[in-house]
This record gives sequence, C-alpha cells and structure tokens, in this order.
Amino acid sequence: MRAKPEYRDRDDAEVAVLDALADRHQEGMTVFELRSRADVNIDQIEGALAALKADDLIEVEDDGERTVIRPEEHVVGTPDPEEDESLLEQLRRRLPL
Repeated sequence: MRAKPEYRDRDDAEVAVLDALADRHQEGMTVFELRSRADVNIDQIEGALAALKADDLIEVEDDGERTVIRPEEHVVGTPDPEEDESLLEQLRRRLPL
C-alpha cells in the first residue's frame, strides 16, 4: 500500500517514510522498523518524521515501552490488488490462454 497521490509531491525521504507506514498503517512502526523498511538513513528519517508530524500526517503514540508511529487515516491510499499478486499471477491474468 502507498500514500495517496496528493502526498507524493513531498521530499523523497518523507514519501519513503509515508509509504512504509502505509504498508503497516493499522499496527504502526517503531523508528527501528521504519529504518529497515524505508531506504533512507536515520538522519533523513528524523527530518521526515518532524516534517510529517508538523503537517499532521502522522501520529505518534508512546505506551511507556515503545514509541509507535502511524500515518493518519486520510494519508493511506486504497490497496492495490496487483500489489499482492506475484509476477506469475500478473502474467497469467494478462496473457490470453
């Protein structure tokens, strides 16, 4: 899943963070999980999170044990049915038999 198109004109690091968060929008992610999913360095993640929080595009919850970051619901796009399909499944669907 990806962030909605209207949020994709941001800095590359912000878009990478939003896309990673959109993939796990219900359960959220820690900063360490974000670091493993988004192809940006920790300094870029820090800057992206600050900008996204300032624009009210993410919410941050601290439960005392860990800090979880989630995208706001209006940021998450609709699921792409082809996203979960394997390449072979996509080819079978598109090629006439």
